[in-house]
Amino acid sequence: MDHLHPIKPQASFSYPIPPKRCLMPYQEPLDARDRLVRVGAKMAETLRLTARQQAILTAIIESYIETGEPVGSGTIARLNREGPAMSSATIRNEMAELAELGLLEQPHTSAGRVPTARAFRMYVEQLSEKARPRGESQRLPARSRQQIDRSFVGVAGTQAVLERTSHVLANLSSGVGVAIATATGGDLLEHVHFSRLAPASVLAVVVTRSGLVRDRVLALDRDVSLGELETATNFLNENFRGWSVEQVRSELARLVDRERSEYQRLLNSVQQLWVRAVPVTDSATPSVYVEGVANLVGSNIDGERLREMLAALEAKQRLVELLNAYIDTRQESVRVVFDLEEQAPQMAGLVLIAAPTRMAGESRGTIGVIGTTRMDYENTMNAVSYLSRVFDRIVTPHPSEQ
Repeated sequence: MDHLHPIKPQASFSYPIPPKRCLMPYQEPLDARDRLVRVGAKMAETLRLTARQQAILTAIIESYIETGEPVGSGTIARLNREGPAMSSATIRNEMAELAELGLLEQPHTSAGRVPTARAFRMYVEQLSEKARPRGESQRLPARSRQQIDRSFVGVAGTQAVLERTSHVLANLSSGVGVAIATATGGDLLEHVHFSRLAPASVLAVVVTRSGLVRDRVLALDRDVSLGELETATNFLNENFRGWSVEQVRSELARLVDRERSEYQRLLNSVQQLWVRAVPVTDSATPSVYVEGVANLVGSNIDGERLREMLAALEAKQRLVELLNAYIDTRQESVRVVFDLEEQAPQMAGLVLIAAPTRMAGESRGTIGVIGTTRMDYENTMNAVSYLSRVFDRIVTPHPSEQ
C-alpha cells in the first residue's frame, strides 16, 4: 500500500460563508453514501489512503459520532452491505493499518476502534473543502432553515436575537450554543428617550445604530419634571446622534466641567440621566449568552473533567477571551477549532465551531457551538454559517426603534 506522506495537522479549519447573493437557489444536501464517497476521496488524496481505507475511516467516524461507541469490523460490514464486498477479516486488517497511521485507537483490548483527534481534524478539513463555493455550494437543508427562521418570529433587537441564537444552536447541535455581542463602547447612538414613571423614577430607552436597545429604570437622587426630561431627550438626540456611547460620556463630562452658567444645570441633569442609562460597565463588557450546557452532562465525560468544563462555561468573561483568541471579526468563514486547551485547559477534548456576525458590514458579535468531538460537524457548520449570513435579515427593529 502507499505510505503516509508526513503532514502537520492543523488545529482549526475555515468553512467559507458564501456571499448573500448565493443564498438561492438551494442545492439539496448529498445523501449519506454520496457524502461518504466524496469526503473519503478527499481524505485519500491527502493521506494517500486507498479507496477502501478512506471509506472505512469515514464510516467509522460517522458511526462513532452517531453512537459514541467503539466501532468494530462487524459494524462496518453491516454499514457496507450495498458497497463492494469486504470480509470482517479484510476490514480488521485495514483498521489496523489506519491505527498505524495514527487515525484510529483502541480504548480497550476487546473493544472496537475510535477515531483519533487527527482523524476528526481530517474529516472536518474535508467537509470544509467540500463546502467551498463552486458555483452552487451546499446549504443547510430547507427544513432546518425554515425551523431556524420560525424560531426568530417576533424576536426584536440585536440582544434578543443573539440570546435566541444561542438557544437555536444548542438545539440544532446538541452542544452548547454561545452568542457574544460586541462591546458597545464604540456603538453609535441612534436616539434616546426618557419617560417619567414616578417621583425620582425614570424609564430610559437608548437605541444604537446596531439595533441594540437598552431599557432601564433609573432611580434618581431627586425628582425631575416632564419638561426636564423632554429637554434632556432633545439635547442628546440633536447633539449626539451618530456619536459613540463613549464619546457622548466624555463630551458631557467635558461640557459640565467647562460651563459655569445656567446652562450647567441642564448639562448636570443630562449627564446624570445618561451615565445611569448607560453605565460604564455596560459599554465595556460584551453581553454573553450560553444555552445547552446540560447537553454536555449526557456525554461520556468523567465527573471531574465535566465539572471543570461546566465551571469554564459559566465564566462568561473567559468565554469572551476564548472566542476573541480564535475568531477574527474580519473573517469571512466559519472556523472549527480543536485545541481549545491551549487557551482554556479545562476545555480539553471540546471543539469550537464559530463565526462572526455582521450588520451593514460591521461586526455585531460572534456565534458558535462548543461540543465534544462527537458533534455532527456538517450540520453544525452549516447552521452557524446560515445564521451568521442572515443575521442582519433576522434582526428586526425593536418597537421603540419604530
